[in-house]
Amino acid sequence: MSVRILFVCLGNICRSPTAEGVFRQRAAAAGLSLVKIDSAGTAGWHVGKAPDARTVKAAARRGYDLSMLRARQVGVDDFNAFDFILAMDEQNLAELRSIQPAQSVAELGLFLEYAEGPVPREVPDPYYGGDQGFQTVLDLVESASDGLIRRLRGVGS
Repeated sequence: MSVRILFVCLGNICRSPTAEGVFRQRAAAAGLSLVKIDSAGTAGWHVGKAPDARTVKAAARRGYDLSMLRARQVGVDDFNAFDFILAMDEQNLAELRSIQPAQSVAELGLFLEYAEGPVPREVPDPYYGGDQGFQTVLDLVESASDGLIRRLRGVGS
């Protein structure tokens, strides 16, 4: 089974690279080897830059290596290059819907729709907050990653 997933936030330096790194590692551990995983931002401010240092540090404390990731901006080609494009929040989901080509194949949604238990609908942006915000992002992303893996296994993996 080949599934292609793109995680999206605003600048692609905090939430979506966290989702990419966490999901990539958890999918591999779950035996989902035929999955294309990437991340991008709806804005282009940080294109080519590494994830925020606080994001990298928080992820590393949990065993995720994000150091090789570089920010990029979502493009119209992504809507046919990926099966799922999962936004971290409603604002970015609305932006994705506004640029989605009419005949694209990608299914758009919020990443936290896959999380179990009482979680918010959106992954909060930790950029202007303290270290706890980055831990919260990791908690939510881990939960949603596990839920998405369960969904993909149910689809035919």
